[in-house]
Amino acid sequence: MDLERNQLGLGRKPALVVVDMIKGFTDPACPLGCDCPEVVAANARLLREFHCSGLPVYFTTVVYHGAEQAAVFRRRIDALNVLTPDSEWVKVDDRLDVQPGDELIEKQWASAFHKTDLDERLRARGVDSLVVTGLTTSGCVRATVVDGLQYDYAVVVPREAVGDRNPDAHEANLFDLHAKYADVMSLEEVLAQLPCNGNGVD
Repeated sequence: MDLERNQLGLGRKPALVVVDMIKGFTDPACPLGCDCPEVVAANARLLREFHCSGLPVYFTTVVYHGAEQAAVFRRRIDALNVLTPDSEWVKVDDRLDVQPGDELIEKQWASAFHKTDLDERLRARGVDSLVVTGLTTSGCVRATVVDGLQYDYAVVVPREAVGDRNPDAHEANLFDLHAKYADVMSLEEVLAQLPCNGNGVD
């Protein structure tokens, strides 16, 4: 039996949180990577719209500065150890337009909120809702969406702008996120909800 739910959509001042669209995850040459040009293209389109509207944009990357950071997570997945500060793998995919006003969040765990200052940054800019995109749907995207709700943000996920190495996991997690934690919409539906010309922007 499905739970009854209300669709909240976006508020007056949404932010775009682009989760781990870094070379290590978008380049199949990396052991963590996958080939996902359609996800990159959807994110590029969202970025253009957020930039044109003057709305806040946050990118996340995963960087390990020492062996003590996320030690258990890294013991489970050895490939994470390639994500060092001097590695090309931790840089945002070159196909995405990073503007000077965009902010970068370094993280070590799945969620963009866990042991970062993302919530403080969002509050400081008056953000009331989130569009969460990126990689992977079943991992860091899911963790960020759930935490976004737990920090009291309405969260929207554009289905074309998230991806996963496993298509079954992708679909199952989108279903579950939509049922309990977020509004999963098409990219066009999300774009139609964006405030025009950065309404409410500082």
